[in-house]
Formats: sequence, C-alpha cells, structure tokens
Amino acid sequence: MDNNSKKYPYSLDLASSLIAAAFLLAFMYITQSVLVPLLFSILISISLFPLARFLERLRLGKAFAAVLSVLIAIAIIWAIGWFIVHQTIIIGKDASAITAKVVSVLERAQTWVEESFGIERTEMMDQLREQGNKLAANAGSVVTATFGSIGNMVAGVILVPLFSFFLLYYRDFFREFFFRAFKSVPHTKVDTTLNKIYDVVQSYLLGLITVMGIVAILNTAGLMLMGIEYAWFFGTLASLLMLLPYIGIAIGSILPALFALAVKDNAWYAVGVVAWFQVVQFLEGNIITPNIVGSKVSINPLMAMIAILLGGMLFGLSGLILALPLTATIKVLFDAIPSMEAFGFLIGEPEKELLKRNSTQVLLMKWGVVRKPKSTKKVEVDLKVENETGPETVTMTYKEVHESEVLPKDQDETDTSAKS
Repeated sequence: MDNNSKKYPYSLDLASSLIAAAFLLAFMYITQSVLVPLLFSILISISLFPLARFLERLRLGKAFAAVLSVLIAIAIIWAIGWFIVHQTIIIGKDASAITAKVVSVLERAQTWVEESFGIERTEMMDQLREQGNKLAANAGSVVTATFGSIGNMVAGVILVPLFSFFLLYYRDFFREFFFRAFKSVPHTKVDTTLNKIYDVVQSYLLGLITVMGIVAILNTAGLMLMGIEYAWFFGTLASLLMLLPYIGIAIGSILPALFALAVKDNAWYAVGVVAWFQVVQFLEGNIITPNIVGSKVSINPLMAMIAILLGGMLFGLSGLILALPLTATIKVLFDAIPSMEAFGFLIGEPEKELLKRNSTQVLLMKWGVVRKPKSTKKVEVDLKVENETGPETVTMTYKEVHESEVLPKDQDETDTSAKS
C-alpha cells in the first residue's frame, strides 16, 4: 500500500487558496455586525493587557482586574467624547456670528466666480437647487443608512466592553485553544507566533496613541500661533482622525480651515492652516512614527494603502481603522507559515539593498542569474614596441570583464563536454 501523499499541481493549489480566500471574505462581510465589534475588542484587550497584568500583581484577582481595566478604558474614551461634545456646544453658541461671516464669504465667492468665469448668480442658484432636489430624493436612503449606523454603534457600545472583558479574563484559555488546534506544529513556534502578534499589535496601538498626542500638540501650537480660536479642539480632533491612516490629518485640516475662513478677514489664514497641517503630516509620517513605532510594524506603504482600500470596501469606516493592525497580524502569520513566507515578504518593508541604484545587479547576483565580476579593479595595459629595421604595426586586442555576465542555462553541460 502506497502511503505517499498525493501532490497536486501548483495551479490547483493556487486556485483552491483563492477560492478559500473569497469565501472567507464573503463570510467576513456577512458577519461584520459581530465581527467588527470582536476585532475592536481584540485590539482594546491587547492594549489593556499590561494594565490588567499590573492590577493582577496587586492581587486584585483576574476577573476584577479585567473589569477595572475595561472601566478605565471606558472612562478615558468618555472623557475624550465629552471634551469634543462640550467644545462643539461652545462653538455652536457663536453660530449666528459665524453664519453671517460664512454668508459674506459665499457672497464674495459668487462675485469672484461671476467676474472670472462669467457665470451669473441665477445659474449658480439653479445648480444649487438642482443638487438640493437630488439630495432630497435620496433622503430616505440616507436616513435609513444613518439609523442603521446608529444601531451598529449602540450594539458596539454594548458588545465591545463585554468582549474585551472576556478576552482579558479568558486569555490563557484561548492560548490553550491554539495549542490544541495546531498539535502538529511545535508548541514553541505557536507560542512564539502568538507573542509576536501581541508585540506587533501592541506596538502599533501604543505607538499610535503616543503619536496622536504629539500631533495634537503640534496642531494646537500652530493654530495658536495663527490666532485661531478653539485651537485645542481642532488640534485634538485632527489628531483623533489619525485613526484613518494617511488621510486623517488631511481631513482634520478642512474643519479648522473653514472656521478660519469664516472668522478671519484674510483667506490666507485658511491656507496657513492647511499648510501647517500638511507639515505636521509630513513630520508624522517620516520622523515621528518611524522613531516611535520602530520596525516592529513593518508594512510597506503600497501594501498599507491597498489594505486600507480593501478594508474600507469590506467594513466601511471601521475597516479603515482596522486595516493596518489586521495587515500586520496577517504578515506575522504568513512569516510563520513556510508556504506563505513569500507573501509575508511582499507585505513587509523592502531591504535597503533593494532600493539602491545598483539593486538590480545585486539581486540578480544574489539569486545566481548573473555571474559575479571576476575583477573589480581597472587594469591598464601599456604596450611599447621598438624595432630598428623599420616601422612595424602591432595590434593587440584585450578584454577585461568588469560587469556581470548572464549565465547560460547549459553552461555546466558545455563545460563538461569541453573537458571530455
């Protein structure tokens, strides 16, 4: 009896993997009402784990430490929400004055458009009226979507704290589940992979919170220097929008820019707000985040943007927030599976050698596609011929190989036949 396992073609394995991935994505989309709160709970429980361990060392008990950690997280989130709502109410008290200035700005904009492009105000009002009718026609679907989002939000407010508590309280129970589920894999490898996932996600979350604090201070400082009122509110709000990677700060600059356009007499204040926020975004992406988060969350920008787009298509706004930590977790899993190691390499940051000017040559030599140079030194040949009987012409052909040569496929067979 032949006990050898049957090997399938690579194309069949690839097709089965793609079909399985498609079914998995469909399952995630169908169950997102439960899956999204669960994923947020996992992120929150990972970020609260050091606090829970600290409370357990004080001999408070595992259950009480988990409950207290979740309550502290709820208090922090509630304080941030109260600050935003309170500041919004204060700004709303000056709504009449702000509205008058906004109307005057719109009047100046209409005059500029009329003088520059020759479009009369009646035409602009007709366009606005037409767009208003379209919005009114779609009001039913908008209201339905809004109430659906509110329902999901309420469900999340209830489910996320419960899920977070049980994830903290049952963490060793879940770890044993992974040991039982992957019995054929060495237990040390399973434990190392779980610890690495924890380190990557925690580094991302704690780093994100630290970066958000620094960005809030920078945003607020710039707005204060420009004399924009409610600087702390706008600076903090823009930093919280960093939960939307790459686009959060840019979106957060729109509201203070519009506010500056409404309350200031000069439009350059709005331009200055947008410019300062872009400077802060540049500092965040190139200096602050790399030095704080470090190399633990190594996802190249191209894969990060693709993950964000796919996350938005799958889960909407929640998918934009969950995209990067999920991608970092998937990379750790791919690195731990030999057959998926190449895809983990694709998600990660490229090596510095692959970004240099001669990276193609180095890469081809690394994988044996071309030969290494025989000599890296320049050779100079000086030939002098003296002949007393008469002039004589001497021709010499010299070839020195400095660049790598492409290895022919039958090089070894040619050398063997030549020797024989």
